[in-house]
Amino acid sequence: MFTQIMQYILDLGPAVMLPLVIILFSLALRMKIGEAFKAGIHIGIGFVGIGLVVGLMLDSIGPAAQAMAERFDINLHVIDVGWPGAAPMTWASQIALVAIPVAIAVNIVMLVLKLTRVVNVDIWNIWHMTFTGAFVHIATGSYWLGILGVVVHAAVAYKLGDWFYKDTRDYFELEGIAVPHGTSAYCGPIAVFVDAVIEKIPGIRKISFNAENMQKRFGAFGEPTTIGFFMGLILGLLAGYGLKDILQLAIKTAAIMLLMPRVIKPIMDGLTPISKQARKHLQAKFGGQEFLIGLDPALLLGQTSVISTSLLFIPITILIAIILPGNQILPFGDLATIGFFIAMGVAVHQGNLFRILISGTLIMAMTLWIATQAVGLNTQLAVNAGAIAADGSLVGSMDQGGSPITYILVQLLTFKHATGLAVIGIFYLFCLFLTWKRARYFAIQQQCLNQTEVNTNN
Repeated sequence: MFTQIMQYILDLGPAVMLPLVIILFSLALRMKIGEAFKAGIHIGIGFVGIGLVVGLMLDSIGPAAQAMAERFDINLHVIDVGWPGAAPMTWASQIALVAIPVAIAVNIVMLVLKLTRVVNVDIWNIWHMTFTGAFVHIATGSYWLGILGVVVHAAVAYKLGDWFYKDTRDYFELEGIAVPHGTSAYCGPIAVFVDAVIEKIPGIRKISFNAENMQKRFGAFGEPTTIGFFMGLILGLLAGYGLKDILQLAIKTAAIMLLMPRVIKPIMDGLTPISKQARKHLQAKFGGQEFLIGLDPALLLGQTSVISTSLLFIPITILIAIILPGNQILPFGDLATIGFFIAMGVAVHQGNLFRILISGTLIMAMTLWIATQAVGLNTQLAVNAGAIAADGSLVGSMDQGGSPITYILVQLLTFKHATGLAVIGIFYLFCLFLTWKRARYFAIQQQCLNQTEVNTNN
């Protein structure tokens, strides 16, 4: 009975599940029923809007990317199913139903022990943590080690939500909100590493160009919609489209640039009163401790620099896939939502396109390499879910299949790729260390600022 109820709830999808969770969460915070309902509906509307725009991206950019690959005779035989394929396969795994209460329990324990400030209400995106658990279960044959995989990924995700809060607050202007999920969270530390390296290189560290500079320099031709239009033209030309199809694609990419920030607005309208109430209620209840509401990384896609860089990285990612030694993955399913991979990096680099190009290239190369190593596990996950037949067909996924967190944990428990474990493990752990150090520095800065304000008022 419990299994059927949980599966029914999961099948509702994020556009229904998240508003329900938000309404219940709001009522628990003693918001008025009408206000809680209104907030939940606004958030649901926003996610419907995101779904429509992402659908437009998949329907327009996806075929263009596929045509581009065929036109240049790219011989990569494993198709990236992307998160739209990986999420349903994950929810069909044996770990899935127990993963939700496990991830929630990890969150509660960390909050009680003051190991995180993130109060995660985005139940749908627990599929990222579930994916790690499912991979570990398949790789080791141990159900309990699979649960451990969920625990480890959840703990790391909540900490990443803490560590990148200054970025979500200051750059994305999401006050009181953290993004502890998905590729945006685990790719952020790689951008921190790149930023730290560039800062130590004289001359190079002064190179900076971003969307705002382009808009000032090129006027109307630097507007986001115009950039989107020209990106569509370039993608259409690379795909070998005729003039009619090129122009249609260009208009659609321009529309994506315009619509994505606007469909995010209803979500923010719904979240603002909840975030204020949550912080007020929880801080009063727990002695003034600051809390952050953990939400979907889709919120980050409304930023103009994220959208424009996402479009730019479609051909770049395909090029990386072609030249990367040993890669077997043909990017496809995640190309339209590549913004998830580079969104936090955009904030870390403060929109500096020069740095984003460097960190984004490193992120996509590492993602493709890890996803290639995980093809066997990914295929077995798909077979277990009934998504494909056990006939020798292979599938991969960049989102989560290319996650360093999942890869490191699987390799620690199996030691099948010792060299890969050493290289990726040491590099990524160092990136996490730099991220922790950076967050600690910002926290000390904030404490000094608060103390200065107190002294001034006194």
